Amino acid sequence: MAVARARYGHHVIAFVIRSLIFVLSAALGLLVADWLLPGFQIQWNEWWGFVICVLIFAVLQSVLAPWIAKMARRYAPALLGGIGIVSTFVALLVVVLLPIGGLRITDAVAWVLGPVIVWLITALATMFLPMIFLKKKIVEARESRP
Repeated sequence: MAVARARYGHHVIAFVIRSLIFVLSAALGLLVADWLLPGFQIQWNEWWGFVICVLIFAVLQSVLAPWIAKMARRYAPALLGGIGIVSTFVALLVVVLLPIGGLRITDAVAWVLGPVIVWLITALATMFLPMIFLKKKIVEARESRP
């Protein structure tokens, strides 16, 4: 019983860490797009709106990517390579259309390049943030191998 409880605890902690890393990577993607594209604007006067945008965007990304992949596999297999960018675009569209403030996309260039930048930064951050934040655990795991 204690072993099962400990295993469950490890799974919960791993899930929370993965979720936090994904939310942080989504925030980084949005921040970089804001920095690079004039038409991609985080509304800093409504900072709470940006926080809500990040959370909604991260949840939408995690839900939309598998769903869009399933639809593409079934109806348009040629689109499978671009699933990440398509789901990023859809998540951005939903976040911008919600009346919460925090993010505006005002021109066509930002609508085309924004999803690409956000997707790329989010993907890179999802790979590298665990290495940065969990470096000690990674070193311990490597040292404990025979």
